Amino acid sequence: MVDLFLFRHGIAEPRCHRIDDSERALTAQGLKRTLAVARHLQGLGFAADQLFTSPYRRARETAELAIQAGLAQQLVLADSLAPGRDPWPLLSGLSERCLLVGHEPDLSVLAARLLGATPGCLSLKKAGFVHLRWPPDLQDPAGHAELQALLRPSLLLPRSA
Repeated sequence: MVDLFLFRHGIAEPRCHRIDDSERALTAQGLKRTLAVARHLQGLGFAADQLFTSPYRRARETAELAIQAGLAQQLVLADSLAPGRDPWPLLSGLSERCLLVGHEPDLSVLAARLLGATPGCLSLKKAGFVHLRWPPDLQDPAGHAELQALLRPSLLLPRSA
């Protein structure tokens, strides 16, 4: 089976005209909370053979935390995961466990397409996680994925995190 994990970046600095959107970093709370989520996911047995991340700083930092927590071994920057881009080409030829780190609404739109659901029917909170699965022999997984998990950080962490 193909296992696709979608992980939204953590809490980032607010939008500001002085900072380019691509350079907004995770906040101290975002770093702490995202690492805690990643560690909890690893503790639940989630692990990826491949990790692709948006080149935007907040997503790269989230991907680095995922690696630190043991969810994957290394990251690959993927322009198709930048906000407003189409991550669909990354799915071509997947045959193992893959983690994509990116942005909303792009990740939830991708999940809805894979599930054959209406865009907007689900959304990922910051540091939210989705696990989808489909048979590896499918030429086009659109509409054929099964939802294995949709997790908000608040379900994984104690209130203080």
